[in-house]
Amino acid sequence: MFDSTMTAGGLPLPGSGAYDVVNPATGLVVARAPACGPAELDAAMAAAQAAFPAWSADEKARRAALHETADAIVAAVDRLAPLLTAEQGKPGYEARGEIAGACAWLRYYADLDLPAETLLQDDENGRIAVMRRPFGVVAAIAPWNFPVALALWKVAPALRAGNTVVLKPSPYTPLTTLAIGELLREVLPPGVLNVVSGPDPLGAWITAHRTPRRISFTGSTETGTKVMTAASADFKRISLELGGNDPAIVLDDADPAKIAEALFWGAFRNNGQFCMAVKRVYVPAALHGELVEALAARALATRVGDGAAEGTELGPVSNRRQYDRVAGLVADALGRGAVAAAGGAPAGDGPGLFFPPTILTGLSDGVPIVDEEQFGPALPVVAYDRLDDAIDRANGTPYGLTASVWSADTDRAAQVAARVDAGQVWINTHGRGALRPDVPFGGHKSSGIGLENGRWGLESFSEIQVVGRL
Repeated sequence: MFDSTMTAGGLPLPGSGAYDVVNPATGLVVARAPACGPAELDAAMAAAQAAFPAWSADEKARRAALHETADAIVAAVDRLAPLLTAEQGKPGYEARGEIAGACAWLRYYADLDLPAETLLQDDENGRIAVMRRPFGVVAAIAPWNFPVALALWKVAPALRAGNTVVLKPSPYTPLTTLAIGELLREVLPPGVLNVVSGPDPLGAWITAHRTPRRISFTGSTETGTKVMTAASADFKRISLELGGNDPAIVLDDADPAKIAEALFWGAFRNNGQFCMAVKRVYVPAALHGELVEALAARALATRVGDGAAEGTELGPVSNRRQYDRVAGLVADALGRGAVAAAGGAPAGDGPGLFFPPTILTGLSDGVPIVDEEQFGPALPVVAYDRLDDAIDRANGTPYGLTASVWSADTDRAAQVAARVDAGQVWINTHGRGALRPDVPFGGHKSSGIGLENGRWGLESFSEIQVVGRL
């Protein structure tokens, strides 16, 4: 059993209770995580508020602290990665990659220059300067699919801008984040980064709390709506990175054998449990059979198992709720006449939440697994006859997060990409470029509000103040 504590003001913060964290590969309880109550949340918020004046006043110290934070986390990766695998399920090499890779965000923001002021006028008639000021306390709420990476996407720019942070990981995956909070007690000034954990209604308490002036949330569109509503009561600024139903459009000059590997991992990396995964593929009818065959062959060759085992490519679905959703969507599609070219049913009778990568054919729009975000290891491949129709169908959802176009002619693909309504559209890859700290990430329509990453992400953690004299 792993022991963990919350962090507030640079000190351990006991919970008012505790709850089980379950390993999705074994069904066993691996830890009892602390459950934050209202009093503990008040303490974390108060610590962040108290730390804000000194932290916001010294930019040089903030830059150095972000580098020291990255160094400390990377040095502890051998201890942190098994925690992440145990609670989330992903293979060990992916856990290590997530933790070490996420530290690139800390280093990027430590070194990113952003003008402290912009002069609109500075002459004998007066001076007008546009300044950027931190908000104060930022509440960061991270999801369970990439618990460390998506937390640091928020923490790094928030701290660099001069804010202090109260961070809440998903109740499914609190352990690695809590361990990082413990680790950084010796690195960051007390109260700069506070970590609390717990099941619902902790998230609602955080968004309704009077202390934070900025909320950064990654999660489902349904929960994002609740965050937005709660934040509006006292006009908190928000960024919401929400769901997607990300299409891949294959053009008629693409070679299925050449694109299948990249397309497969664009859909199934992390078991399809990432917002920017390919959720549906539109392919010309003439290429449909060949592409399905190539994707199914790759799916059948994929090693699914415990993320702690050597050679595992895909671990279990991360939690029971998501496992049941994916299984239900696949069963519904099969009941409507779809065919599973690979997968199609849970793997084995054991306690692990294993679901093999599933390639579905014989279905079209109007079926839930095509119309909704499955967020799991199942991919519908839909035939089309006219490209204009495929583009209309790709755009015909409430979502607009990421998309991709696959073609032997990149100029033609770029013309198609310009017609797709999404925050990011990639050509002959899907989402790989999004995993860089300098590339802005955000969705259109119901996929979110605001941007993360790059200078745009840093700017979003500050507000403009005009200082003038005339």
